[in-house]
Amino acid sequence: MSRKRQHGTEQAAALPMASAPVTFSEVEPAPFSDEATALSTLHMCDYSTQITLEQARSGTAHRPIRVYADGIYDLFHQGHARQLMQAKRVFPNVYLLVGVCSDSLTHERKGRTVMDEDERYAAVRHCRYVDEVVRDAPWTLDDSFLADHKIDFVAHDELPYTNGSDVDVYAHIKAKGMFVATERTEGVSTSDLVARIVKDYDLYVRRNLARGYSARDLNVGFINEKKFRLQNKMDELKDKGKKVIENIGEKKHDLIQKWEDKSRVYIDTFLLLFGREGRLTNLWNEGKGKIRHALSPPSSPTHDYEGSSASSYQYDSRPSSPPAKLSRYEADGAEGEAEYSSDDADESSREAAKSKGKKPRSTNNGGAKAVEDC
Repeated sequence: MSRKRQHGTEQAAALPMASAPVTFSEVEPAPFSDEATALSTLHMCDYSTQITLEQARSGTAHRPIRVYADGIYDLFHQGHARQLMQAKRVFPNVYLLVGVCSDSLTHERKGRTVMDEDERYAAVRHCRYVDEVVRDAPWTLDDSFLADHKIDFVAHDELPYTNGSDVDVYAHIKAKGMFVATERTEGVSTSDLVARIVKDYDLYVRRNLARGYSARDLNVGFINEKKFRLQNKMDELKDKGKKVIENIGEKKHDLIQKWEDKSRVYIDTFLLLFGREGRLTNLWNEGKGKIRHALSPPSSPTHDYEGSSASSYQYDSRPSSPPAKLSRYEADGAEGEAEYSSDDADESSREAAKSKGKKPRSTNNGGAKAVEDC
């Protein structure tokens, strides 16, 4: 422990003990007024001498001041806690009693509550400023009630509490000089909380359906139940989409780097398949050649005028050129060769006719001349 901390501790030990008594709220929940702890405190209180307002404020009273505050305390909130804190601190030495109205009285005088009476009793008794809780508190405080609980002062806000009538509930308390004022916390009240729930009714119903409540528990019809459940599913999908986008935003640099690395492989694979020298192009060219070869007609045979073999046939699609012009001597030689070739042909035909027993036919003039020469 540091020296500064030790010095502070020594100073705290040197200070006199506070005169305020230790209340039940500091160690455990406040007792109810009909319990033994509260009854013993009530019996020890000397109520024979009335404590004045000046004595209570100056702290010269011979006992703790018993201050009473009451209310509905439905949906116990910070406004209630602040009101009870002010009542606890209104005098230097206060024993705070808090009265809570029952369900039957509240429904008759004010309306239906969200929390039942047991829940409201428990909420108030767990407030740190409360020393004792009076269950089934009356709507109007009479002298007998004040005497039974030995109440010195009543704490409430200064605005008249008429509850629909012209008479202030605390009018006779104010007339007796037993009223002390507290301040309301603006902007928060049970009515405001209920209005918020009604305003966001769909939201709260959907939330409770998602938590496992049934449509019967929430007094929701069949169609509305399906509508709310569908809206919950849509919200879940939206949340998942947002999370995916956030994850992508966080990992976008890694994704971009991975895509750049893999894009080269994708491009090379694409060119290998679909490029000019790719596999698919080669397969297409080979298949196209096979199809053309299968569908093309056979070529027409051509006669070889110079050779004696009949097996060489070729189709020549080129246009035939006119024969070259021969000189006089070349023409005479060609005619002679033609005569000799025709004589040989006639001779072979006559011999074939003789072998078959037929009379050979006469040939052209060239053939007759050959016979005469023989």
